[in-house]
Amino acid sequence: MMPTGAAIEARDLTKTYGKEVRALDGLGFTVEAGTVFGLLGPNGAGKSTTVKILTTLSRPDSGQASVAGVDVLASPDRVRWAIGLVAQRSGVDLEGTGRENLTLQGQVYGLRGTELRTRVGELLERFGLAEAADRVARGYSGGMQRRLDIAMGLIHRPRVLFLDEPTTGLDPEVRADMWAEIAHLSGNEGLTILLTTHYLEEADRLAGRLAIVDRGRVVAEGSPNELKGELRGDAIQVELGDPQADGQASAALDRVPGVWEVTVEGRSLRARTENGSAAVPAVLQALEAGGIRVASVTIARPSLDDVYLRHTGRSLTRTEEHL
Repeated sequence: MMPTGAAIEARDLTKTYGKEVRALDGLGFTVEAGTVFGLLGPNGAGKSTTVKILTTLSRPDSGQASVAGVDVLASPDRVRWAIGLVAQRSGVDLEGTGRENLTLQGQVYGLRGTELRTRVGELLERFGLAEAADRVARGYSGGMQRRLDIAMGLIHRPRVLFLDEPTTGLDPEVRADMWAEIAHLSGNEGLTILLTTHYLEEADRLAGRLAIVDRGRVVAEGSPNELKGELRGDAIQVELGDPQADGQASAALDRVPGVWEVTVEGRSLRARTENGSAAVPAVLQALEAGGIRVASVTIARPSLDDVYLRHTGRSLTRTEEHL
């Protein structure tokens, strides 16, 4: 039977570092039990600060939060027993074997004897690490180390699992394998998962519901399909041949009927239109008339990057490229 109710609640969280950096600015959301909830945004948006507060590693300046029905500020010890955490930086001891890493983690949570050995064996088998169990983890591939990280987070059978940028640095094939593992944990085992990511495809693929985070605030929330469905029509993306033509390009398209939400970042121009294929000739003609060279043009249905652009005025993909 799938669990019901709220597994995570955050309300009006604020956090400032020093005098200048406001990492969280009234952030809030609710995660239903047994679901995968994504926090999507670029590095520096406040995702990791949120995870640190929810996992009791940091305290907010103001606001409230609960995990598994427990107030994170009033009862942090109870929260720690209810959660598993896979942080951005691996927690694997590279000088220990896979079995030793899992055994030590289990002992931290009070597992002993046959119960501990059985649980370690289950997880090694479950995550495809049984054959490498007695090899030193330094020799593991990046994907194996990350699977061991997740196994360590699950050793005590937590109710909520936090995955903070779990696939950063992994190659695409290994990342796809990790997505399958995460989907299995939620779909087959009913685990509540909070996933932070800056990968659009990862959020789209895994999150039943997600919050787009920008500058410490939630600027949009819903299922990936709901968020994309708010954007009617098609997205047109034009790669300009002339990066200094930003203002000219936007002005040129002001005169094209049926084209809206025109944004230009560097050489990339993006706009929305009811019918992309019908609008492209007019768009190209207007740019040409303005003396603006076009390198390429593409048409696509709305993506999460378009949603991010709508709510923040910036492309997440291009924001990440410049960080």
